[in-house]
Amino acid sequence: MTGDRDTGGRARMPADVDAPDKIVYGLTFRQLAILAVAAVVFYGAWQGLHDLVPTPLLVGAAVLGGGLVFGLAVGRRDGLSLDAWLLAAVRHSRTPRALSTVDISTTVPDWVEAPTGRVMLPAPLKLPADAISDDGEISLGGTHAAMVAATTVNLALRTGDEQAALVDTFGRWLNSLSTATQIVVSAQPVDLHSHARTLAAAADRLPHPALAEAAADHATFLDDLAQRRDPLRRQVLIVTRTSAEERGEHAARRRADGTVRALSGLGVTTRALDGHAATAALAAAADPYRPPRPGGLAAPETVITGPGPVLPSRRRS
Repeated sequence: MTGDRDTGGRARMPADVDAPDKIVYGLTFRQLAILAVAAVVFYGAWQGLHDLVPTPLLVGAAVLGGGLVFGLAVGRRDGLSLDAWLLAAVRHSRTPRALSTVDISTTVPDWVEAPTGRVMLPAPLKLPADAISDDGEISLGGTHAAMVAATTVNLALRTGDEQAALVDTFGRWLNSLSTATQIVVSAQPVDLHSHARTLAAAADRLPHPALAEAAADHATFLDDLAQRRDPLRRQVLIVTRTSAEERGEHAARRRADGTVRALSGLGVTTRALDGHAATAALAAAADPYRPPRPGGLAAPETVITGPGPVLPSRRRS
């Protein structure tokens, strides 16, 4: 009698799905274009200089230049083609090192001393996002975006049929996408010391001594774990964007809510982020090692108010 075993379907997937297609002789269209342009340039130089420059010198220069161009076409560095890597290096060298949110390239304030020598004024910082609304919509110029936070699911603990169902649900959501969608998976450090201090402070207010003792033991365990390990938490963010032709003030939010409904069948917890949560997520992405600030960040147009001054009370005689 054979036991019941779930055998899920398996399919081979190439490791590099973004590899460009090979056209001829194992070369891509980009590499062939570089070699073709170099061949045209060498041919024009030969036609214009073969009567003025000795032939051995031209042949030596052609061999040296051909080797450099071939290395440029087929070489790779840091996962990029060598031509793209060199272009990125040139752009990086020409990019200003200091940036500012205030454009002072046209007019310099009176309190700023005019730059002399190699000291340059900061260049204007141009961010892709213009504003974040209270409902979490991020303005990107002509389009809008919204963010959805999701938890993860462990496929190894599921049977073959369950794995196939989860993959099928995720595939249906991917096939339903009509605009650019980004999935960001990151690992962020967890501050267990603050959790341990909060739990230890709350243990004294518990009604039963056994509960207080269990809470104190768990706080000690968290503190010891934070000292011995470097705990991390995995965060999954899904950024949905609208197209330029899509109308409506809350189109990005509707797409985020649709993503939440579509991924609910995976057994993960999803929620569309509001303005404060989206701001905190963007700030954490820019500086993941900074502890989160409680209360969120206020929008630029928000009026911040506080409690009024406490006036001293007057005693009547």
